[in-house]
Amino acid sequence: MKHNYHISGMTCMGCRAHVENSLRKVKGVTDAKVDLEKASAEIEMQKHIHLEEFQKVLEDSNYQIHLKDEVPQIYSVSGMTCNGCRSHVEKTLNKVEGVKSAKVNLEKEEAKIVGDKNVSLEKLQQALQDDGGNYQIHPYGEKHPPASSKGRSQKQNKKKSPSLGGGSGGGSFFYCPMHCEGDKTYDKPGDCPVCGMDLVEEASLTPKATVYTCPMHPEVEQDGPGSCPKCGMDLVAKEPEESSESKSYKKLFKKFKIAVVFTLPIFIIAMSEMISGNPLYKVLDQEYWNWVQLGLSIPVVFYATWMFFERAWRSIKTWNLNMFTLIGIGAGVAWLFSVFGLLFPDFFPPQFKTESGAVHVYFEAATVILSLVLLGQVLEARAHSKTNSAIKELLKLAPNKAIKVIGGEEKEVSIDEIQKGDILRVKPGDKIPVDGIIEKGNSSIDEAMITGEPIPMDKAEGDKVSSGTINGNRSFTMKAEKIGEETLLSQIIKMVNDASRSQAPIQKLADRISAYFVPVVVIIAVITYVVWAIYGPEPQYVYALVNAIAVLIIACPCALGLATPMSVMVGVGKGAQNGVLIKNARALEQMDDIDTLIIDKTGTITEGKPKVEKVEVISEENKDEIIKLIASVNSQSEHPLAKATIDFAKENELKYTEASDFNSITGKGVTGVVEDKKIAIGNDKLMQAENIEIPSEITKQVAAEQEKGKTVSFVSVDGKIAGYFTITDPIKKTSREALKSLMDEGVEVYMFTGDNEKTAKSVAEELGLTGFKAGMLPEDKQNEVKRLQEKGKKVAMAGDGINDAPALAQADIGIAMGTGTDVAIESAEITLVKGDLKAVKKAKMLSKKVMRNIKQNLFFALIYNTLGVPIAAGVLYPVFGLLLSPMIAALAMSFSSVSVIANALRLKSAKLQ
Repeated sequence: MKHNYHISGMTCMGCRAHVENSLRKVKGVTDAKVDLEKASAEIEMQKHIHLEEFQKVLEDSNYQIHLKDEVPQIYSVSGMTCNGCRSHVEKTLNKVEGVKSAKVNLEKEEAKIVGDKNVSLEKLQQALQDDGGNYQIHPYGEKHPPASSKGRSQKQNKKKSPSLGGGSGGGSFFYCPMHCEGDKTYDKPGDCPVCGMDLVEEASLTPKATVYTCPMHPEVEQDGPGSCPKCGMDLVAKEPEESSESKSYKKLFKKFKIAVVFTLPIFIIAMSEMISGNPLYKVLDQEYWNWVQLGLSIPVVFYATWMFFERAWRSIKTWNLNMFTLIGIGAGVAWLFSVFGLLFPDFFPPQFKTESGAVHVYFEAATVILSLVLLGQVLEARAHSKTNSAIKELLKLAPNKAIKVIGGEEKEVSIDEIQKGDILRVKPGDKIPVDGIIEKGNSSIDEAMITGEPIPMDKAEGDKVSSGTINGNRSFTMKAEKIGEETLLSQIIKMVNDASRSQAPIQKLADRISAYFVPVVVIIAVITYVVWAIYGPEPQYVYALVNAIAVLIIACPCALGLATPMSVMVGVGKGAQNGVLIKNARALEQMDDIDTLIIDKTGTITEGKPKVEKVEVISEENKDEIIKLIASVNSQSEHPLAKATIDFAKENELKYTEASDFNSITGKGVTGVVEDKKIAIGNDKLMQAENIEIPSEITKQVAAEQEKGKTVSFVSVDGKIAGYFTITDPIKKTSREALKSLMDEGVEVYMFTGDNEKTAKSVAEELGLTGFKAGMLPEDKQNEVKRLQEKGKKVAMAGDGINDAPALAQADIGIAMGTGTDVAIESAEITLVKGDLKAVKKAKMLSKKVMRNIKQNLFFALIYNTLGVPIAAGVLYPVFGLLLSPMIAALAMSFSSVSVIANALRLKSAKLQ
């Protein structure tokens, strides 16, 4: 347990240290911390120690210090899952005799109790046990498992490593996508106890090794390929276990198909009443068709959509009213009313019956509502099945195996077996397994996943290399420095995971309305029943019940439930037609509020493909000959810059030959012999190494090109300078127009790039951007996004590389270029198919139109309820003798739904230019 005390008499840090040491010497004290400024001491002890013992220790010193017991005593509490639990525990502890005050913290899972000396821990434990035993209180710092398996906080999960896509077991954890209970997770899939939404599986940061199994004997498993010891067949890679989200989607989709199969005939039977001379009544009377509808509705209500009623009941019990509350009440009352009318038709007055004497039933209203809501759940589950795709794509970058050098011999080992200090061999084309430094050799490393730049970096002995980056065409050995979750790749994965799980700033508009709408409607229905039961005509109770039901039916949330998803569905389709792919409704909701746009350079503003801009020749040979020589030598190289020169030769329809004596010099360039001519292509360092003089005039020209952010390479022939060529990454033709348009509308545009300062400055000035930052690593970009958000900015991030993934996930809206990597696309909420920034403006326009459409839909959804509820309650009966039967109420409800759908379809003709 932990006690806090007030101390007086300390004058300096020496006093503080003396007091702290003295308190720590008391038997039973595990730790003591003294704060001079606050004049307080926090003492941890194995069991309660009387105040007098501390005072005696301090009185024995030369200091005149007095200790005054202040309590509170701090204890650990387990078993709490939400704020309702926290409040309940707090009330229970406050009722304990001798407790003056008790304050419980859900996040820290602790209770601070101020009370008399005789309030023992056992007494507090007994109070919670007598209350039901769902919660437990322990000495501070002791973590006991919860009394029930409802859930746990994220803190309790830190030491466990769930497997990616591990289904419902095997260490997997689940959390609410709405983050109703903060960072708390659950051991099993299910529903959030607060909002009722399906829990989502949390992605692991640890890649799973490939397991090989026998097709004939699945019980045979091993880490690597080989043959089955039983039948001799080659082992094959085992398919990864299906994720819980995928299982949930399949289960819901199966229920949806069942719901449609039984709902469709109910709908046809009900709608046939509108046909003159209903042909169905020639087969059976209406009363029997009503029984058929009842039979068909049972599988829909009690199997396919029963979970909605469970969630509605839970929401009422916990008073966390939401859309499921409305669905449960509305559809449930409609169905129960219909069953009651079918079983007891004589209970109702004639005005609620058809010509045949049967009571109007609303099985079609109940089942259609439930089936539509189930469709929404199916679509939601399908989206959740892709929640962890970004993590999965990142994990693919890390190899499962590595080549370890032991005593001069090479051995293939699992990534998990690598230790710090191990020497590893990296062969051409292999992915680098962990972070470390090159011990022997050199190569060209593709670091696009870190820098976002397409040009590989030349690495020599002593240079750092990162996990997941790709080796070029040379072999080298490296020393492992960072392994497991310490690697840069793992940190990127963690950043994407954390940012993806951060709570959305805006709650669903329909849920906010529901929080007030549901209790108001229920209260009106109760008042309606009471008034009619007291003042209504005979049969009073029949009128009371029917009118109360009419109130609930007209308040049925069909249109309210459709208002947002219909607009979103049509809006998403409209966006797709215009090259804007929307991942979720939140992106549409927030895109119009964006006031700051962050963009990457390579692949976002620029094409992302190095291209020869020009070739300058100063020798006697003509330009075409120089281009042929450059292409001939570079044809032996795998460097992207070399490929650009080859593409340039092909574009000019120039044929080149193959060079001999090719040599690649790390950090300088390449040399070779073409048609007995010695060719050198590279930077000024290579020219110096080859003793080639460069005229000052050429040096100035090259410097001017480099100031513009362009890459320049010299070319020499037989020891004499022949010219130079510039390579650039061209700005997309549409970037300038798109960014100017956005800035004219007041959007601030910043460029964050991993490229060098000169290139970044050149591009930023050319486009007139608000600002830029160069040399940015993934975490730098993410931190800058956070900094802008802390200033109150609504930030959108547009990028195309793996290095952009953390920032894309952190931003309010992540926008990926369709021409970029899968990881960037999966981390973003909006994808621009053509990689065209002009589509960002289209996305903002689409957001504005969709949000306006949703508000219009909510108006249509509620106006009929607003007008219909008082009429259904019978306010017009005393004057006009007019009642709104449940049938008319259902018709009004249906008409509101038709209005919502028709209005949403208008988005199809909206202009986004």
